[in-house]
Amino acid sequence: MSVPIVLCINDRPEQLELRKALLEYSGFSVETATSGCAAIKMLENLPVGAVLLEYKEEGMDAEALACQINQRFPNLPIILLTGHSDMPERILWLVDGYVMKSEVPDGLVRVLEGVTRRTAMDDALMLAPGSVEKS
Repeated sequence: MSVPIVLCINDRPEQLELRKALLEYSGFSVETATSGCAAIKMLENLPVGAVLLEYKEEGMDAEALACQINQRFPNLPIILLTGHSDMPERILWLVDGYVMKSEVPDGLVRVLEGVTRRTAMDDALMLAPGSVEKS
């Protein structure tokens, strides 16, 4: 089984390097993007298993980016990483899970393992003989 690729999106390169080191140590393959535009371009060309998106960023609107990812890549899990406990409910509808920064690293790894395992199982079911496509 191949190692799932996690695309981490954050406008601060030093934060990306920390996330990358943590996730690679935990067995994930990690790609990074410092902008929403760069992330979309990468998603068009890489077999990404999940996206890790920071909620509050200076140069990005996480809600708009999550909407765009959902529209263009509807089966791609998005995990929101946040330090805010008072997130608008509308953004929670756009993501497959969220992790408080206080729960990193264990909570983050656990959530990513769950969504990438679920995605891999869905992919395997779609490839299985006699399987029915989702509607």
